[in-house]
Amino acid sequence: MNQSDHVHTGHSIVLVDGGCHFCQGATRFIIKRDPEGIFHFASLQSEVGQEFLHAGGLSTDRLDTFVLIEDGTYYTKSTAALRIAKRLRFPYPLAYVLILVPRFVRDAVYNWVARNRYRWFGKDEEDQCQIPPPEIRKRFF
Repeated sequence: MNQSDHVHTGHSIVLVDGGCHFCQGATRFIIKRDPEGIFHFASLQSEVGQEFLHAGGLSTDRLDTFVLIEDGTYYTKSTAALRIAKRLRFPYPLAYVLILVPRFVRDAVYNWVARNRYRWFGKDEEDQCQIPPPEIRKRFF
């Protein structure tokens, strides 16, 4: 199954660094606050993740971005994070007010965290995503 099989599912797709502990935690955070299952996930390193990146004209070599795909539109970095927060259970949609902060400022903070995430939170040696429990496995590509 390739990425084009998933684009029209009606779900938003989140691409994360599958080997990053911070990113794995962010994925668990989203799942816990998304009871309707709006968001589905793929690792940037996976074949499907690479297909999504290529289809969106994004670099397939860089793992320092967070990607949200909604209705065929690709959002990255802080904009992706804020658009996700907007669709989670209350109170997280309140964070969307930060979209008013200029993107270059928001992304500067995002880039600082991205540069330091392995040092602060760790990284899986195999650069692999942890296997999710069966009840949420269907939300992963």
